[in-house]
Amino acid sequence: MLLATVLGSSLAFIDATVVNIALPAIGRDLDSSAAGLQWTVNGYALSLASLILLGGSLGDRFGRKRVFMIGIGWFALASLLCGIAPNIETLIAARTLQGIGGALLTPGALAILEASFVREDRAKAIGAWSGLGGIGGALGPFLGGWLVEVANWRFIFLINVPLALLVMVVAARHVPESRNPNAARRLDVTGVLTGAAGLGGLTYGFTAWPANGPGSPQVLVSLLIGVAGLAAFVLTERRSAHPMLPLGVFSSKAFSGANLVTFLVYAANGGVFFLVVLNLQVVSGFSPLTGGLALLPVTALMLVLSARAGALGQRIGPRLPMTVGPLICAVALAWMSRIGVGASYWTDVLPPVIIFGLGLSLLVAPLTATALGALDDTFAGIASGVNNAVARAAGLLSVAVLPLAAGIGTGNLTDAQDLHPTYRNSMLICAALMVIGGLLAAVLIPRRLPAHTPAKRSPVDGRDVVTIEPVGGDQSPVQTYCDMAGPPVHPRSRA
Repeated sequence: MLLATVLGSSLAFIDATVVNIALPAIGRDLDSSAAGLQWTVNGYALSLASLILLGGSLGDRFGRKRVFMIGIGWFALASLLCGIAPNIETLIAARTLQGIGGALLTPGALAILEASFVREDRAKAIGAWSGLGGIGGALGPFLGGWLVEVANWRFIFLINVPLALLVMVVAARHVPESRNPNAARRLDVTGVLTGAAGLGGLTYGFTAWPANGPGSPQVLVSLLIGVAGLAAFVLTERRSAHPMLPLGVFSSKAFSGANLVTFLVYAANGGVFFLVVLNLQVVSGFSPLTGGLALLPVTALMLVLSARAGALGQRIGPRLPMTVGPLICAVALAWMSRIGVGASYWTDVLPPVIIFGLGLSLLVAPLTATALGALDDTFAGIASGVNNAVARAAGLLSVAVLPLAAGIGTGNLTDAQDLHPTYRNSMLICAALMVIGGLLAAVLIPRRLPAHTPAKRSPVDGRDVVTIEPVGGDQSPVQTYCDMAGPPVHPRSRA
């Protein structure tokens, strides 16, 4: 189950980062403008963020495994289209289709874990998912750099096809089905459309701002559509009898706080993974492969430490790691802002990258476990969808807004003179976002998550229990420790 969910999520994570390292090559090969390169990133992020709530809701309704596997297949076909795109417009369209597949598979992976593991094992499982899945995101620049240097940027998409087929085989064999039996069967079409219009309008407006100016009709109309769309989305979800996002879930202070921290942290992460590898190539003169390797220590640290951080957060509570982790990341980003012309990897890049990896390793697993554990288990799909939607929307808006806020103006992201001051200011902004996230975690995240009352308690150890009577033979009944809304995964004899 971990293999299928981690590998499936990694496809979406890798494609959120792998393109960054290939942007200079894509720009040269397809003769793309800076806006075209931004939309190569944002086209994927926009459809992913807009539809990820729908993906979680569909999984709760029709089966998390089923929707997860549909998403994997969709993602593979869209990746194939990206790999054969003849121009930047086709690539952006194919990336948008990729994001739809990612929106179906990503919340399903987390919801499967949340619904299938006994409560005391979930933090470790989510920690393993965070660490191993985070490897996918961090390996993206390395893999992309290697493929761009030894082959062609198109292979960063084509490699997804065999990996997706492997995920489908493993998932079909080993992932159990689960769903929320009380979920409404009608789809919230109005919510999907208004949410997509809101995110799309804001993203397009901020992306077009540097080239067209804040007073242009194109920018003003786009931003107005974005604001109106998000307002309509909230109103629709409040009045709908079958909302895609039940607003009542935000009555949980822990859930609301975790998602607010998620927004700030992942906005900073979006800026880091978009700009660092770009700056290393364009400004510091690193090759694509070397630039990709620069962030490899983050991968190693998350692999080794994330599961331990999840267990630590379960033992001492999530507040402390969620407070300290972003502050460590802020120190690293302030240091990274100094990376410029002639930078040395060993003295200028590696030390802050290690510090950044330590901060993320401490933060990510407790943050994800808090966002999912703050709600009842029957809302696993919704909780996962909301947290993923918040993270993707944060990264989406970060890529659109950061160059503008940092002063790119009408400059070119692939020109060293334009990029360097933008990069420096962006890293400082990202560091400030991390600091705010850590302080909010200290205020909003409880020391311990509230315990949800199970439907039935074991008289032996108090865990959730389902008693399964065997069919035929003289076998004794077994007690299976699991979430009542999910499939059994830990059978034990009654004795």
